[in-house]
Amino acid sequence: MNTAGPSEATAPRGLELTPFRGLRYDPDRVGSLAAVTSPPYDVVVRPDGLHHLQDADPYNIVRLILPQAATPAARNEQAADTLRRWLSEGVLTADPEPALYVYEQRHADGMLQRGLIGALRVSEPSEGVVLPHEDVMPHIVADRAALMRATHANLEPLLLTYRGDGAAAEAVDRAAALPPLLSTTTEDGYSHRLWAITDPAETARVQQDLSRRQALIADGHHRWATYLRLRAEQTEPGPWDHGLVLLVDTARYPLRVRAIHRLLHGLPVAEALAALDAHFRVRPLDVALPQALDVLADAACAGNAFLLAGDGAFHLVDRPDPSLLARTIPTDRPEAWRTLDATVLHATLLDHIWDIPEDDPARIAYIHDTAATVRKAERHGGTAVLLHPVREEVVRDLARQGVTMPRKSTSFGPKPASGLVLRALDA
Repeated sequence: MNTAGPSEATAPRGLELTPFRGLRYDPDRVGSLAAVTSPPYDVVVRPDGLHHLQDADPYNIVRLILPQAATPAARNEQAADTLRRWLSEGVLTADPEPALYVYEQRHADGMLQRGLIGALRVSEPSEGVVLPHEDVMPHIVADRAALMRATHANLEPLLLTYRGDGAAAEAVDRAAALPPLLSTTTEDGYSHRLWAITDPAETARVQQDLSRRQALIADGHHRWATYLRLRAEQTEPGPWDHGLVLLVDTARYPLRVRAIHRLLHGLPVAEALAALDAHFRVRPLDVALPQALDVLADAACAGNAFLLAGDGAFHLVDRPDPSLLARTIPTDRPEAWRTLDATVLHATLLDHIWDIPEDDPARIAYIHDTAATVRKAERHGGTAVLLHPVREEVVRDLARQGVTMPRKSTSFGPKPASGLVLRALDA
């Protein structure tokens, strides 16, 4: 499939990536660069992961992206106070000149990802420049917007992909042949390296190439929606017209696509399964998690399939009743959307059978880590719903049609580590 279709080539205005003065940790002021990094805010498994990161180093970035206080207002003010203190103490310092940053992630399993971190012009989906593929939850956008207003900063980059294999990709690889600004390895086994492109001629070549490109939001829909909201609040041009992103050319560095799982609070597995009786085929699996995921992958090739867990076992749920799907799945979307597992999960299982609102944090949580989802379900008596990932080409095709997928449908990775470079809006 040709993912660089006509709409990308003919877009009247493409990606506009601008250099900025990155805020970075002074390695002499922290225990280690690895100890101050964090996964993106929505990937941290709370409270276990949050506490682990807080204990790793007193300056861990999680204290900015997930501040802890009694009220939302207090949390945001705490983050702003913490950022101001770290700046005044020299824990975080601004680079001397604006740059586009080349960021590399590498793993021993062969995964290599490189991309460009910069300040990207914020654009509406209708412009066809940055394409979302998932819906967002308003309360999360409001929460992120309040944090960005308080800190006056973009604390972590979101992840965008494009397909170009042109001058921008060549500049990335040229930079990666030079000594890096920083290099560290995090506890997940990924090594991280960062370079700065400051040469005006090289920057111009990158910008010219990107001006013809179109990007897909791979991870960070809520942060992009936050950028849009904050820009709309401004009365004249300024720093809110741009947002911090990592832009990866998947023609050279393909991403991995994983599923985001659901944890249903207050719904025991037995009740969840009983409600599916006569609507789906349900089979218990007497296997461990890796084997259960293999069974799920095979079943997903034939149709909609899910794994339910939380009672110490795994249950494969597949072969939905076609008449049930006909009654519950909206018909005003493309076939590729109507047959998504996430669509069936939200429209049929959550809305129709289990009656669980998808945006009620008291009833449902969205967790990236498969084993953690199962553990939390078992610990608290809820139900883990595990999904099989969607192929990237399906995601991109739907996005180009202007069709958004159900919330939290995909997890592209590897995700950029938070804490390696920040953007202050007044720097």
